[in-house]
Amino acid sequence: MAPSKANTAAAKFNVRFLLEDKPWATEFKAHPPASELFDIAFDPAAVASTRFKAFVREGAHDFGELAIVTFLQAKFYDKPFVLLPLVVSGNFHHKSVAYNTDAGEITPTTMEGRKFGVRTYSQTTGVWVRGILQNDYGTDLDKVTWVTYEDAHLAEHTDPPNCLRAQGGPKTLIPMLLNNELDGGLLGGNMPDDPRLKRVIADPAGDAEKWEQEHGCRPINHMFVVTKELCNSRPDVVRGMYDMMVKVRTKDNYPFPVGFDGNWEALRLVSKYAYQQGVVGREYAPEELFADAARVLRA
Repeated sequence: MAPSKANTAAAKFNVRFLLEDKPWATEFKAHPPASELFDIAFDPAAVASTRFKAFVREGAHDFGELAIVTFLQAKFYDKPFVLLPLVVSGNFHHKSVAYNTDAGEITPTTMEGRKFGVRTYSQTTGVWVRGILQNDYGTDLDKVTWVTYEDAHLAEHTDPPNCLRAQGGPKTLIPMLLNNELDGGLLGGNMPDDPRLKRVIADPAGDAEKWEQEHGCRPINHMFVVTKELCNSRPDVVRGMYDMMVKVRTKDNYPFPVGFDGNWEALRLVSKYAYQQGVVGREYAPEELFADAARVLRA
């Protein structure tokens, strides 16, 4: 990957930074703290996921947020990125799977034989939802047909045989679901206000609370990553950016671990789920995922 800026240790580095327009980030993006080490050039995208493919395929950013399953795939395919021990976002996903009641009642154990839509098979929310359904409710994921709409962020990924690409021109999940082309879908938390739609998990809030108590964590969606190039050429910039983002991100009601000694059970679980579903070819322990970052941040 060709460097796009000065490479000397004394030079002030212009960090190409990907960060979504989240409420906690608004003031930071408008007025980032001054640094003697770096300036920040924010990617203009309001929704970070629209730029993840460019991040991992083209090296379009030096530092920023990335979906954790995208990072796991990047790790598996030996892409030059380093995971930092700081969470950008996460949420409970028991609420994220819904069905159209025109297809009859659907529960986690009666999803088999049905068609469920998901943006991409390797989408982080999809991996969490399927992992919870499989491991906590006994859903046989191989007997569900997953209808997708986009390619994975990593070009090397191949969907399993029980995936179909939506046909008939550009399609999106919610119109297909409401038109009875699908039985259900992985919608995230934004279910349309339509009386035909119901949650597959009947008590998502109650079950999510029990899940958190059992596992001692909450699901992680996006984390901060940095390129290996920047770690190698300007570790001082990486340390400065990381310290800055710890202060910015953890100011208000931050419910996730920070640093290498935190409870990273959520990382272990999402790695397990991704492996079970064929999204990556092996599981990763948190300490392995953070090994590169430890060499930089603990120097």
